[in-house]
Amino acid sequence: MAINVKNMLDAKGRDVVTVKPDMTLLDVSRVLNDNKIGAVVITGVDGRVAGIFTERDLVRAVAGSGASVLDQPVRSAMTSTVQRCTEDTTVDELMGIMSAGRFRHVPVEQEGKLAGIVSIGDVVKSRIREIEFEAEQIKAYIAG
Repeated sequence: MAINVKNMLDAKGRDVVTVKPDMTLLDVSRVLNDNKIGAVVITGVDGRVAGIFTERDLVRAVAGSGASVLDQPVRSAMTSTVQRCTEDTTVDELMGIMSAGRFRHVPVEQEGKLAGIVSIGDVVKSRIREIEFEAEQIKAYIAG
């Protein structure tokens, strides 16, 4: 039972919190807090992924420029080179992407459009489900 990103999104949902690039860092930090999330996707005028902004980006911006940076637009501190995956990406491939780039959030695109977002927590949950399924199959085989 190979799990891919589509399976993960089908289980957790496809909602993605997005913001516009001109929103201030203070307002984006409120969005992160209010939604209890660690990342937002920045979308351009065409609705496509323009960047991603994470808690790490916020810490980096404040540490580098002080609290005054909170009045700056998120485009000034977002990660604009965004690693993406598709619904066909396997969990193993996704773990490789996340490990290599040290990312905890990866937007999902399908045909150039934002289709969801997966976090390291989603990956862990899917791996646990996969391992539990395999354990049940082994138990059934032994009992049968």
